[in-house]
Amino acid sequence: MPADREAAKRDSRQRERAERSKYREAMYRGEEWALGPRDKGAQRRFIRDIVDARWNIGEFLLPIMIVALPISLLPYGWAYTLGFAVLYGMLFVTILDVVLLVRRVKKAVLAKFGEEPQRGTGWYVFSRSVQLRAGRVPRPQVTRGGQPIPTRPA
Repeated sequence: MPADREAAKRDSRQRERAERSKYREAMYRGEEWALGPRDKGAQRRFIRDIVDARWNIGEFLLPIMIVALPISLLPYGWAYTLGFAVLYGMLFVTILDVVLLVRRVKKAVLAKFGEEPQRGTGWYVFSRSVQLRAGRVPRPQVTRGGQPIPTRPA
């Protein structure tokens, strides 16, 4: 019996691993059935397409921080000033970009769907726009510049 139980356990683990892999790949592709509650729905897909279709300043925030923080730790006064000026400047520009993008996305959602955007749209736009494009889940479905054109519903 122990050999059968071990084989059954191994088979069960392989099936579960295959199911998780299938689910994860579907989530990366943006298939509706595999998405979590945060990403489901036509509005969220439209928002993702708008965010993914443009260059977002927030995408560069992390790489610039990786460079600027060590510079600010150098034992020179000018390095400290330069490092933190770049960091705070980049943070300010990122926040400004996100605020303008959130306003634009909310107008586009209202124009396309004829209803107010879902709750949490601003945070969704922010969190997606400051991620590196390669790390976004679900993966971007549009190329840069392939932005959906908001139209009024018929």
